[in-house]
Amino acid sequence: MSDVVLTQARIVARLTGTLPDGGYEEDTPIYAVDRPDLFHPADAPIPRREEIDIGGKLAFVIEDVLTRAEAGRLIEVTESLGFRHAAPGINTPPGMRRNKTVHWIAPAAAMAELFRRIAPLLPQELDGRRLSPVLSHRINTYRYDKGDEFNLHIDGDWPGFGLTPDGARMMQWSGTHSMLTMLLYLNGAEDGLQGGATTLYDQGELRASVTPKTGRALFFRHGSNRDTVLHAGETLLGGVPKYVARVNVMYDL
Repeated sequence: MSDVVLTQARIVARLTGTLPDGGYEEDTPIYAVDRPDLFHPADAPIPRREEIDIGGKLAFVIEDVLTRAEAGRLIEVTESLGFRHAAPGINTPPGMRRNKTVHWIAPAAAMAELFRRIAPLLPQELDGRRLSPVLSHRINTYRYDKGDEFNLHIDGDWPGFGLTPDGARMMQWSGTHSMLTMLLYLNGAEDGLQGGATTLYDQGELRASVTPKTGRALFFRHGSNRDTVLHAGETLLGGVPKYVARVNVMYDL
């Protein structure tokens, strides 16, 4: 890690990480990033929501969540942290997840700006639980190189994560839990991306395919319940890497 990156990032947790083909890597790092310029409120696009029909289950896209410059900064941050094969605190069976990943805690102000943009377009209540006023600050970022894929799976539900008051350690929140996955695409076909669509299923049948596009975000229910959405990341075919970030949308307990 270069000296420049050291001034911006630090390790705030080390967890056991699972590897794509099975096995574990101890002490897989999670970082905190101190970078105030991630998102600029003055340059914010105007997001819009589009529904996805997958047999009555909740799934939708919000377009124009980020500008191209903002997506580029997220790619720059994650590449500087360094992608690795091990996913910290994630349990996947061998052969399911075939990509590279880096997990990090984003600045609270950046996540507040991201939430401000999308909050009016999110379900304000799910299963009797109210939308929390914050997104989890933990961002699980994935890079897909040629041949990489994420086979059929459902996403687990998570507590929210941020930093301790002194900023030294990752901290788990109480009183809130995730109910929606937000997959935020940081690049797309307009950048030369080939393949890598996210496919959504209902009762084993393919119902929708979402093409990566810079600034587009895909939302769907997750967790172990009847409304969770089975999905996959299709094989990346070309030489341009695909970058996608998972952010958890939180609801009050």
